[in-house]
Amino acid sequence: MRMHVMELRPGDRVTEDIFNSFGVFVLQRGASLTDEAIVKLVQHGIDYVDVEPPIKDVPSSPNQSLSASLLNLKPKFEGAIDVFETLFLESLANGKFSDEGIDETLKPLMDDLTAQKDVVSLLMMFNHQDEYTYNHSLQVGLLSFYIAVWMGYDQEEAYKIGKAGYLHDMGKCMIPPHILNKPGKLTEEEFEFIKKHTHYGYELILNSTGDETAALVARQHHERDDGTGYPYGLYKEEIHPYARITAVADTYSAMTSKRVYQSKKEQLTTLQELYKLSFGQLSGEAVQALIRHLIPNFIGKKVLLTTGETGHIVMTNHSDFFRPLVKTETRFADLAKEPETAIQEVFM
Repeated sequence: MRMHVMELRPGDRVTEDIFNSFGVFVLQRGASLTDEAIVKLVQHGIDYVDVEPPIKDVPSSPNQSLSASLLNLKPKFEGAIDVFETLFLESLANGKFSDEGIDETLKPLMDDLTAQKDVVSLLMMFNHQDEYTYNHSLQVGLLSFYIAVWMGYDQEEAYKIGKAGYLHDMGKCMIPPHILNKPGKLTEEEFEFIKKHTHYGYELILNSTGDETAALVARQHHERDDGTGYPYGLYKEEIHPYARITAVADTYSAMTSKRVYQSKKEQLTTLQELYKLSFGQLSGEAVQALIRHLIPNFIGKKVLLTTGETGHIVMTNHSDFFRPLVKTETRFADLAKEPETAIQEVFM
């Protein structure tokens, strides 16, 4: 059956060899179409192709299986968030916390993460405004773990980094709620108070666990390589490597989460901003590891464009990773060539 290129779907099988108008060979007879192959047809100016009739009983797609695997992880995420809430409230009441249940909760969860390839969908499960601090802390812990693995740390050390990321904001329990959850812009005095959460976190973690490294991560995760961070204005060589990884995870999570005083940013835009920050403020190695492993996860994701169109990302642009090719119902939108069009939201 003859179909217009815009009607093609991944899995369709072509019944004839395909050549462009100049006689250049494009696709072989019997080839099973992928998103990349469909894009290739468009790039060669081919409007119609002959394909086999569609089969009605189509097996479940990888995305459906992936959703099931994420669903199975959700109770473990909720359990880890509950544990953090307990630690947070215990610290507020007693000035320290018991770390007995942390490893029992986090270790099995992070072991399960190694099999989870769609990290973008996993991170999107945390986009809740309610209890931001608790959700954010787990997200930073998981993302710190992933970045460490991607940078070549072994599983044991990556777990330590993930655990430090999980505890990095513990000091916020000492910040008055009316400042911590203020919907408007903080005054200079209030911001100075917020900065103290790094000191509070250091003392809490050290006194509760004796873990000097995790305590340093809590104190240094807002330091920046160029000395513009806080609380001490340290430079790259003075900041613990674990804290530099956590800083990247913390920044990504904060930007992509909905909070009482800001709207969440679209994930690809956030990665682009992190890329810019990697030239001076954030660890270039950690940011590059994050970008390199997250970008492929966006292929196949449903998106809403600022034009109001919906579609799916079918290919990343080698010239601009952050402005991909999107297939809508009526066209292919190459965002690298449409600067006025942007992705407004990415869906799981």
